[in-house]
Amino acid sequence: MEYDYAQAGGYFVTICTQDRACVLGEIVAGAVLLNELGHIVGESWRWLEQQHGYIKLDQWVVMPNHLHGIILIKDGEGGSRTAPTSARRKPLGRLIGSFKTVSTKRINETLRTPGIAFWQRNYYEHVIRSDNALNAIREYIEANPRHWHTDPDNPDVLR
Repeated sequence: MEYDYAQAGGYFVTICTQDRACVLGEIVAGAVLLNELGHIVGESWRWLEQQHGYIKLDQWVVMPNHLHGIILIKDGEGGSRTAPTSARRKPLGRLIGSFKTVSTKRINETLRTPGIAFWQRNYYEHVIRSDNALNAIREYIEANPRHWHTDPDNPDVLR
C-alpha cells in the first residue's frame, strides 16, 4: 500500500540546487548570510504557506545550496484555491513542485536566464511520525548552519 502524502502529518524535506551549487549565500561564523537568490528562496517558501491554507511551515533554513524544512499538513482545512477536504489537498510532491516552479521563475527573472533549471530533480522527504522525531528534526535544522563545515552537502567538505 502506498503512503498518502496528502494526508495530515509532518514532513521533513530537503531540496538541493542544481549540481548542489552554492548560489544562495554563505555561512559565516555558523550563521547563514543569504544573497538575493537566497532571499527569493525564503520568500517563495513562505509563499507556499500563504497559498495553501492547509499547510503550516515549521522550522526551516535556507543553506548555500539547499533548503531544509518541515511542512505540516493540517486536517480539515482548505487553502485559498481548495475546498476543505483532504481529497482537494495537494500531496507533498505537488507542494514541492509548486515551490520549485515559483522560486525558479523568480530566480530566472532576476538572473535573466529564462528556462534554466535551478533545483535538482526530486527532493528528499521523511515522514515525521512522533513528537520526539519532530523535535529532533527541528534541532537538526536549527543547528545546520553551525555544522556546515562538516555537512556532506558542503562541496568544500572532503568526502
